[in-house]
Amino acid sequence: MKVPHKIAAALAGAHSALLLLAACPSAAGAEQWKPTRSVEYVVPSGPGAALDTAARQLAGLLERMKLVGDPIVVANRSGGAGTIALQTLLQHKSDAHWIATFTTGMINARAIGEVSATYVDATPIAVILEESIVVAVRSDSPLKSASDLVERLKREPDGLSIGIATAVGNHIHVGIAKPLQTAGVDVSRLRMVPFRSSADSMTALLGGHLDVVAASTPNVISQMQAGKIRVLAVASAERLPGALASVPTWTEQGIPAVYTSVQGVLGPKDLSPAQVKFWADALRRATETEEWQSFVTRQNWRPMFLGPEEMKRYIENEYAATKGLMDELKLSKK
Repeated sequence: MKVPHKIAAALAGAHSALLLLAACPSAAGAEQWKPTRSVEYVVPSGPGAALDTAARQLAGLLERMKLVGDPIVVANRSGGAGTIALQTLLQHKSDAHWIATFTTGMINARAIGEVSATYVDATPIAVILEESIVVAVRSDSPLKSASDLVERLKREPDGLSIGIATAVGNHIHVGIAKPLQTAGVDVSRLRMVPFRSSADSMTALLGGHLDVVAASTPNVISQMQAGKIRVLAVASAERLPGALASVPTWTEQGIPAVYTSVQGVLGPKDLSPAQVKFWADALRRATETEEWQSFVTRQNWRPMFLGPEEMKRYIENEYAATKGLMDELKLSKK
């Protein structure tokens, strides 16, 4: 049977289109990417710290949602203000089977200077939450309030040992130094003691080896509820809900200082658009779940999601502000 000319032309056109799609996989949607083996998730803190807790929760959620095919291996690489973790990540250029935790402390490290690796050489993927820094002492401490702490440090800036994690100048350091500077303390003379994680600094506080600890919220909740520590202040704009609702802000106590930090996810340098899209979409889906939202709330964090471009702009803006703050706190080395 003879095929009408118009139908024959249409069939020929369809055949040509199929050939074009076969020759150009991107046109057929084949530019998608997903992991084909285990993913390594590098965390710049020790086991049990807030960063580690968040990464393991997120990794487990990605697995349970079957957004990745193989288990995610969480690798703790603490030290160097996040530099060791970044160095590990940056060894795997273009390989999206490697991701790492991003923290505000990495912005601080770059602003201070003298770090061998920075987030600038990595690929921003997503910001996943916002956190606040609290200041705590043992329950038997004579320091009952932020005002007591300020009064003592004004008299003797280096008279108390203050534990932080994981490096001098990071977001936890700034979370206590900024309010103290606002209150008139010479923060350049503070005796800061860095630990591998806030879990370690809390252990040292309880053991009587430190006078004060600055930490993110998850690290203090259980010890506060057990009556072993007293949380003097939180650097948020308003009181936090839940377990820390009784903790006053610095501002409430006459010291108008607010400071928050974020956690996020980075990839190695030179990821393809398809690789970035996979991780951004997977992280968005995971962080939109009730399970993640509930987890974040229990830690007294705040849900926050920024995609790759938004994260890039956020980091740029934060770096500009942080550079000035590091200079003010006399922490900048360049």
